[in-house]
Amino acid sequence: MPNITFTSPEHRDKTVYAPAGSHKETILKVAKEHHVPIEFSCEDGECGTCLIKVTVIDQHKKKHAGHLTPKERTVLKELKKVSQDDLDRMDVDDLAPDYRLACQCIVRDEDILVEYGTGDLS
Repeated sequence: MPNITFTSPEHRDKTVYAPAGSHKETILKVAKEHHVPIEFSCEDGECGTCLIKVTVIDQHKKKHAGHLTPKERTVLKELKKVSQDDLDRMDVDDLAPDYRLACQCIVRDEDILVEYGTGDLS
């Protein structure tokens, strides 16, 4: 089971165990279950309210390789967190971006740091 450490300038860091491999548990769902106050609105990947930055803690592991959903691609592009060139490169190199939508990003079997609540997460 992976550890997810949630961090925000407004809240104390919180590390939780999360189920891995279920392909059902989103980061937002895990956050809600553990009372981590990630802002959200639509919960459907269309508004961008639940924007997070995800970093794999073990640098020897491949980055969270869960592919972006079509909705995530659109919203992250609108928020200027990825460009079309970035998206094309991710498709070819099978990479995931740093920025994700918590309601769309599925928990994988890796320890991650999730930054939230920092405005535009620059």
